[in-house]
Amino acid sequence: MSLNKGDEYEMLEIRGLSYQARDRKILSQIEMHIKKKEFVGIIGPNGSGKSTLLKNIYKVLKPQQGEIFLMGDNLTSMSNREMAQNLSVLIQEQEASFDFTVEEVVMMGRHARKKMMESEDKNDKKLVEEILKKVGLLSIRSQSFLTLSGGEKQRVLIARAFVQDTPCLILDEPTNHLDIKYQLELMNLVSDQNKTVIAAIHDLNIAALYCSYIYVLKDGQITAHGLPHEVLTEETIFRVYGVRAKLYTDETGQKHILFQAGQK
Repeated sequence: MSLNKGDEYEMLEIRGLSYQARDRKILSQIEMHIKKKEFVGIIGPNGSGKSTLLKNIYKVLKPQQGEIFLMGDNLTSMSNREMAQNLSVLIQEQEASFDFTVEEVVMMGRHARKKMMESEDKNDKKLVEEILKKVGLLSIRSQSFLTLSGGEKQRVLIARAFVQDTPCLILDEPTNHLDIKYQLELMNLVSDQNKTVIAAIHDLNIAALYCSYIYVLKDGQITAHGLPHEVLTEETIFRVYGVRAKLYTDETGQKHILFQAGQK
């Protein structure tokens, strides 16, 4: 099914998606409707199916049931190249067996925009340099990727996703390995990209700060969804995570979540 390419199509639509591995059902009847330029958070405890859901979206896994539409087109009908021109991904599992420089890894994000055997041009190099500067890596552009810390590697990979220049960006735990300074800088960069963002987020305070809409996963099902203030309640947090929390709003109107240790 292909929808009209006007303003009416959603950036991403998931209809009745289910996925299981062997006899274990990991996702069940997932329904999602994500608008253009929304910053959507997917939250839930470990094992709830967040990463599996994202892998179904970017076609590493194939659902047993359901359909996924990207910009109005069924993902199954898209070539990998076409998908890569519309969807960029930052995943958790990142292993490199070849010794590329920081700049070379980031430049790989331009490959989806190139014809076979076409080399990068001055515009590609300018964009890569701009993004490296934004993520604070310009000074180590010639350093080997394999020698970097986990946090530095994460920033290189988000830079690669940025230079891919797609309207939709998928992030699986984007602040993984980052200290608080770079967590906030990275999320600020992501939110400033003027793209649709779909992010699996572990930190509920980060989700409250940056997301415009949130889906809650538990045991492979969406148990709640809505605006952050509708979803991030003391009752929902306890029901989903089994943890007591207190919420307060500061003088700027920002909601904060304080977890209570040692209480049942």
